[in-house]
Amino acid sequence: MNFNILLQSWIEVEKNSDFPIQNIPFGIFKTTGGIPHAATRIGDTVIDLYALASNGFLDGSGIEPDLFNCETLNPFIALGKPAWRTLRENLGWLFEASNPALRDRPEKHAEILVPINDVQMLMPVQVGDYTDFYSSIEHATNVGTMFRDPEHALLPNWRHMPVGYHGRSSSIVISRTNVHRPNGQQKSDTDDFPEFGPSKQVDFELEMAFITGQKTGLGQSVSTSDAGDHIFGMVIFNDLSARDIQKWEYVPLGPFLAKSFGSVISPWIVTLDALEPFRVKGPLQDPAVLSYLQFDGNHNFDIQLEVAIQPENQDETLVCHSNFKYMYWNMVQQLAHQTVNGCNINVGDMYGSGTISGPTPNSFGSMLEIAWKGTKPVKMSDGTERKFIHDNDTIIMRGYCEKDGLRIGFGEVATKILPAIQTPQIKNQKS
Repeated sequence: MNFNILLQSWIEVEKNSDFPIQNIPFGIFKTTGGIPHAATRIGDTVIDLYALASNGFLDGSGIEPDLFNCETLNPFIALGKPAWRTLRENLGWLFEASNPALRDRPEKHAEILVPINDVQMLMPVQVGDYTDFYSSIEHATNVGTMFRDPEHALLPNWRHMPVGYHGRSSSIVISRTNVHRPNGQQKSDTDDFPEFGPSKQVDFELEMAFITGQKTGLGQSVSTSDAGDHIFGMVIFNDLSARDIQKWEYVPLGPFLAKSFGSVISPWIVTLDALEPFRVKGPLQDPAVLSYLQFDGNHNFDIQLEVAIQPENQDETLVCHSNFKYMYWNMVQQLAHQTVNGCNINVGDMYGSGTISGPTPNSFGSMLEIAWKGTKPVKMSDGTERKFIHDNDTIIMRGYCEKDGLRIGFGEVATKILPAIQTPQIKNQKS
């Protein structure tokens, strides 16, 4: 369900806000000295869903107030899509400009409505499992070209299935969490043995992630036609990477320490219903995919994405402008592939899209590509250059959809890279 484009709220919404009344995203917040509650947001106002429900304003939703008095959205999400839609509909009605039910009860406003600058946003879900896909053909081609050759950039399986790996959910954190540069093994092409120390090639990966809202049993699978009912919504996802650690460790089993030191998400989950007006057709898949990956309808979304790097105490520099519509493999295919072997899924599981790169250099979704393995440094606003991320740089990602005067956005996800934590000296192996 999506709301009329002309719908207005009695809560002030600035022009070009990511959060008009048509959005109604969900998150978890707390105030100073307070406890976590579920919330939504209109403009720069956070709406406390527990306070709203406790005062009887959500009686028509059929949802008990205690489901909003939680540290995560998991209990609410587990109610399923009919409950998600009913709540969004009730919230849209309650905050519509002509509705006096709460608008004309100013004595309740201080309890229910909180300025965004007065809250701390928390992890919106408890992530039990996390899968990271590799679904941008431009990104896969770029990386394959760098490390193999243009003629064999894509491995033989890439056009036949959404390639992915099981990542580390414990290190997924909320925006504005600082992340330390990781330590690990690295080996250059000219050295006989690896060395240990801080990564010299910390990178961002511009991704989106979807969150599942229904669980399945072991042995069950989810079809592409049913996958949409299992997806609660999406966030921006910065999957931090250490390229030098990754290069040495990834054969034969893939990413490990290079990907598990921190992944950062935006705090507001935007529902698929809110994104409905922005569906677009995805790229042609050639050769034709196997039957379980075939689908009807449009399952890509026109989400404009950008990445900026901000050196400490300096202005930010925009280094990437990409779009989620470029993804070769879409979300329903990813979930169908994840479960086709009988893998069970749970409420709150997270699925990264993989790096989102477009067809032009300014749309590449990682510094590995933008600076092309360090051969094309990027100049910052302060005159310094970047091949990869420096200590105390802040990486900022933003995303929004815009069409016919309607803008639905995700806000931003930001993280500062701190220096590596000192570790006991480990002597390099010598023969």
